[in-house]
Amino acid sequence: MKRREALTRMAGAVGATLAAATGVRAADGADDAKKLTPSGLAPDRNTKTPGFKAPPGSIDTHCHIFGPAARYPYSPKRSYTPFDAGLDDFREVHARMGIERAVIVNPSLYDIDARVAVDAIAASGGRYRGVVNIDDRVSDAELNALHKAGIRGCRFNFVKHLGGFPDMAVFDRSVKRAARLGWHVVLHFDAKDLPDFYPLLDGLPLPYIIDHMGRVPAKDGLEQKPFKILVDLLQRDKKCYVKLSGADRVSSTGTPFHDAVPFARRLVETAADRLVWGSDWPHPNVKAMPNDGDLVDLIPMFAPDAQTQKQILVDNPMRLYQFEA
Repeated sequence: MKRREALTRMAGAVGATLAAATGVRAADGADDAKKLTPSGLAPDRNTKTPGFKAPPGSIDTHCHIFGPAARYPYSPKRSYTPFDAGLDDFREVHARMGIERAVIVNPSLYDIDARVAVDAIAASGGRYRGVVNIDDRVSDAELNALHKAGIRGCRFNFVKHLGGFPDMAVFDRSVKRAARLGWHVVLHFDAKDLPDFYPLLDGLPLPYIIDHMGRVPAKDGLEQKPFKILVDLLQRDKKCYVKLSGADRVSSTGTPFHDAVPFARRLVETAADRLVWGSDWPHPNVKAMPNDGDLVDLIPMFAPDAQTQKQILVDNPMRLYQFEA
């Protein structure tokens, strides 16, 4: 059996299992018309061709697929409704950016239903990996199936606008289960909360990635306490990785987000061997919609030399997400 056919069959089996686990069916996922109306800004469909040429095999480690909602219904408990941004759009924007591989981060609005990510991975010919949301509803057998399908991490949101802190007892059990599979955990914090979670991060039993450079506000400068803690974690804790993503979320001045560059540069100077890059396409819940070509052109500002660029875009994510060479 060919690899792609095998992956596609596996995706169908995993999807059916997860659908049963999540309880997301057409009747259960029904929304009123108001909730089906997209909120926020639509993604910029006119991706610029960046001036920066990414090295071969580059990996976007933070991007999402939304819908189509008719096929992959969102959780009725979600905090927002996105514009559809499906697999065809996903492929097109990466082709324009010059990025060959990707890690699909399953968004919170899918709860623990990972079908959209699993299906995309199965159709990718080995070019995609995934990160999913898990809790006690996901059985060990389902975790094993997700691993076989290309999932390599779990994610927990701590940010207020996405529902706030998870149940910490569930979090503790989940990260221990993820560690047994050789996964990592992706952590999405509001910057102001980073100091409170310092002890928790120290004791984690697996590698962890802090999303979007900790969402530190650029206007507060490099000496702000949350960023100093982020740098300290990266410097001394070999389990800590940081995602060079969300420049638009860090920026206080807006497009072209250059005020985020000094923060990325400081992180690169601290531990380039534990940094990865992500576009955050299609940019849910942003105040100013970026163009992804512009975000790619920030990469050489973050890391000026070719060796470090390759380390961040290729070598580090290949190791962390277990891509095949």
